[in-house]
Amino acid sequence: MGKLIGYARVSTRDQSTDRQVDDLRAAGVRHDDLYIDQGVSGARASRPQFDRAISALIDGDIHVAAVVDTPGRVLASLTIATDSAGFRQLAE
Repeated sequence: MGKLIGYARVSTRDQSTDRQVDDLRAAGVRHDDLYIDQGVSGARASRPQFDRAISALIDGDIHVAAVVDTPGRVLASLTIATDSAGFRQLAE
């Protein structure tokens, strides 16, 4: 089995990712495999740490997000990312 690659995001710098990070760590994501966007809107096409998290994925890894608040945006982002990375399916 691959690694767990974790992603957390908040839209404003006034918000905290602490709870999301705690949840990701509790799920088994290692500190070095956490990617956090602070003050970045989910509506933006480019989210630097999300892009880095997707780039870090290799065959067998699992991308873990603490909060999936807008499934359409997340699905669209993952579809674009996995297509460009050459993956054929998200799950068996």
